[in-house]
Amino acid sequence: MDKLYQVPSDAQIKKFLRKIIFGSHIFCPKCHSRKIYTYEGRYRCRKCRRSFSLFSGTWLNGIKLPLRLFWLLLWCWTQKVPVLQSEKLCKLSEKAVRHWFDTFRKQLPDIQHSLNGTIQMDEAYFKSLSLVMAKQKGSKKLVHSFVAGTSVSRPEVAEFLFQYVVPESDLHTDGAGIYRGIDRWWPVNHKRDIHRKWEFGKTSEIEGIFGCLRTFIRRMYHHVTMEKLPDVVAEFCVRFSHPELFNSPESYLQNTIKTVPLR
Repeated sequence: MDKLYQVPSDAQIKKFLRKIIFGSHIFCPKCHSRKIYTYEGRYRCRKCRRSFSLFSGTWLNGIKLPLRLFWLLLWCWTQKVPVLQSEKLCKLSEKAVRHWFDTFRKQLPDIQHSLNGTIQMDEAYFKSLSLVMAKQKGSKKLVHSFVAGTSVSRPEVAEFLFQYVVPESDLHTDGAGIYRGIDRWWPVNHKRDIHRKWEFGKTSEIEGIFGCLRTFIRRMYHHVTMEKLPDVVAEFCVRFSHPELFNSPESYLQNTIKTVPLR
């Protein structure tokens, strides 16, 4: 770790995080006084006597990992280094790596777009869950929803459209029966690919997304439980739609750590 250029020093990490959380000067989160002193590794306000740490009120509060190891783990996750590779690099157990990757994932913003124009839509089926996903053609906009069980009904497809697809959009799907007559449930211009007739042009982008999703899960996590699958799919969608959040640990932290507000 000491030889990896992407891991800053403890002092550099603290300075970066302090700037995100407090801005240019440390101040008391309670009374906002800048009359602060350090005592036994914590900050204390001279005005209201409140004691606080650098990470109080953030998802990093109570972190036990050395900061440089935390940074290396976050770098691995943002750069899609597989769990087993991260385990070897960070010299941690697989359980610990998965725990921290889960923690990083939970901080991601919940981003669901509204789709218009031409939308391609499809489903994927897992052991006990069904995934409905749609993509705005020619864009990075993805939306998705999970349905319990191994099938999707027409009302469930309609509910998905109600939530995410702008009326009068062009909806492209495969020839599955759940889409038949869907334009009577929601005002869309519906066109279908019939795969048995070797028609794939109208759904090529969403089919490609499902392929990328399966590859991402296999390469990054090797396997995921049904319990964690929805969160991992949400991570994939944010990575696809907003890759700028994953450029570096700095990019990720700037978008996930809550800033202490000034009065």
